Amino acid sequence: MCGFVGVLRNNNVEETDHRKWNNALFSIHHRGPDATGEYKDKRVELGFKRLSIIDLEQGHQPLTYEGRYHIIFNGEIYNYVELRESLIKLGYSFQTMSDTEVIVAMYAHIGPECVHELRGMFAFVIWDSKEEVLFAARDPFGIKPFYYYETEERFIFSSEQKSIRCLTDDHELSTASLQHYLTYQYVPEPSSLSKSILKLSPGHFVLKESNMKTVTKCFHNKMFFPKNDDFSNIVRKTRKVLEDSVEKHMRSDVPVGAFLSSGIDSTTMVALARKHNPWLKTFTAGFEVEGYSEVEIAKETAEKLEVENVHKLITAEEVIKELRNIIWHMDDPVADPAAIPLYFIAKEASKHVKVVLSGEGADELFGGYNIYREPLSLQGITRLPNWLKTGLRKGAGIVPDGVKGKSYLYRGTTPLEDRYIGNAFIFSESEKQKMLLEYMANQPYTEITRDYYRDATLYGQSSKMQYIDIHTWLPGDILVKADRMSMAHSLELRVPFLDKEVFEVAREIPDQMKIANGTTKFVLREAVKDLVPNFIVDRKKLGFPVPIRLWLKNELYDWAKDAINNSSTIGTIFNKSELISLLEEHAIGKKDNSRKLWTVLTFMIWYSIYEEKEFEKISDTNVQDGLVIQQEYAFVD
Repeated sequence: MCGFVGVLRNNNVEETDHRKWNNALFSIHHRGPDATGEYKDKRVELGFKRLSIIDLEQGHQPLTYEGRYHIIFNGEIYNYVELRESLIKLGYSFQTMSDTEVIVAMYAHIGPECVHELRGMFAFVIWDSKEEVLFAARDPFGIKPFYYYETEERFIFSSEQKSIRCLTDDHELSTASLQHYLTYQYVPEPSSLSKSILKLSPGHFVLKESNMKTVTKCFHNKMFFPKNDDFSNIVRKTRKVLEDSVEKHMRSDVPVGAFLSSGIDSTTMVALARKHNPWLKTFTAGFEVEGYSEVEIAKETAEKLEVENVHKLITAEEVIKELRNIIWHMDDPVADPAAIPLYFIAKEASKHVKVVLSGEGADELFGGYNIYREPLSLQGITRLPNWLKTGLRKGAGIVPDGVKGKSYLYRGTTPLEDRYIGNAFIFSESEKQKMLLEYMANQPYTEITRDYYRDATLYGQSSKMQYIDIHTWLPGDILVKADRMSMAHSLELRVPFLDKEVFEVAREIPDQMKIANGTTKFVLREAVKDLVPNFIVDRKKLGFPVPIRLWLKNELYDWAKDAINNSSTIGTIFNKSELISLLEEHAIGKKDNSRKLWTVLTFMIWYSIYEEKEFEKISDTNVQDGLVIQQEYAFVD
């Protein structure tokens, strides 16, 4: 894994200011501290920060192929060995053993169609200096980030948004994106919190030719095609494809470890990976709060699988100390508390290995979230006549919050398209209208999911929910925190479940097989039940439990109140009385407003960092830390 930044200039546009360019490149130093590379000509500037994983000696970037193709690439191609052999048979030659050269050689061979041959996680840019054509692509699931900014004069692109901010002052806050963030707890793609900076959507490529309009095209669709196959055959295919995916994800010239929680996803990764490396190291994080730690179960799992486990217990004091660094690394705010343990365990893992496997994506592909079973529990209401459901919904509206049964009535009488937007639903439209000083009524949260629901019209209810998550929650939350929190510590995180061959199997599983036997991910559980310990097979999903509910009542209450009172967003963006009311209700136990408060507090910190450029004001820097130095350096005008 690495980081890149680049600029494509139209004719007669001056080269980027040297100091701004260096700031942009250094702002992503954490993504690749092993080496720095640059390529420049009359039209393009390519900058690269390398984290050496494959072909340590020769795999430097930018890499030039046949004297005309220049590539910068972030990610890993897991079938590069097979692709390289096929290209050699066609007469292509190679100067390195890297997957980077395989990509650019494949592009030289078949042009943009090369993306269909790649199995892996990737964001890359290829500049054809002969034809003056730029080609860029992002992997099907959005595992690797790709930001861009475009004007008539320049096309700027980078692995992280902060690099683009170093190169332009044109990043006005988007009110629409803020509204969506407050509901989703992240900014849904392809938008960012800046009106002018966008993300290339997963499974898309960009083609830019001289004096031609930018062409963006989808090359991979993530549709479901359930088949009435024999259950045992589906289980067999699932096991086989997972074994193959993990084997290829273990390809590396540096040590590979794995994250281990208390769930079946990470346990499956560890059980399969140890076949290729019996000395595999695993890493777990938890909190010094009863009921908020997966450490003990992970330790027991590691013992059963006969692998080493390294664990870290996190305190509230450590969280506050590192919170600004966490949010700085995110680029846009992501208010998922699970980012916190991920940040700390990545930091611990980086002391031992350079690559880790992780279980992200299993829930979205195999139907793992408990809420996917909700349509079954609501059948008693959803099957009622529409006129009766309308009356019940009106009745639910006048029932006081907190009364048992209100939520059930509301969910059962509200169409899925209006109630389900993914795994997080933080603020409703009416709540945002009270809280925001500037509210846009034409930007309801359903604007984000409307087209996805249209595409999924023929799906069952559970598959519709999966489809929404794969296109919103997965790239916007899960994969953002996975990439940024691992890269914060120069650690490559690989996700074998999010493999295009694994998806080909998962997309064919019928709804009833995903949520059968009173559980979730039933096919996956059956496929690996002889691999993982018995106490893991049927264990309910826990996720990464973070005690913010308790902290905001106790250790973090004063901190949260001070943050609200002192934020410059009060009186400019937020209504102070509404936020204080949320905090006080939470503190006395009247309501659990922890997720709402965390979402607002995360944004406030982000705003102070990126809009007020807080890190310019730091004078007492820790030279050994490095991170603060990068932040201060990156934000100097």
